Amino acid sequence: MIYSVLVKPNSKTESVEIIDDSAIVVRTHKPAHDGEANADVIKILSKHFHTAKSNINIVKGQTSKHKLIEIML
Repeated sequence: MIYSVLVKPNSKTESVEIIDDSAIVVRTHKPAHDGEANADVIKILSKHFHTAKSNINIVKGQTSKHKLIEIML
């Protein structure tokens, strides 16, 4: 399944907010620097969806807050 994800780096809390069937907001403590936030988003989503990190792929938006992420369940 492919989700439209809005990443909010440098947040006080780490959370996943499901907006609808294809949109998610992910808040992470990590800064948007050197891929730290991307790695943390993958970790947070893997915990939320109970799947391995290798099953999550950033399809589009590697350097953007708006991403398309594929999650294979």
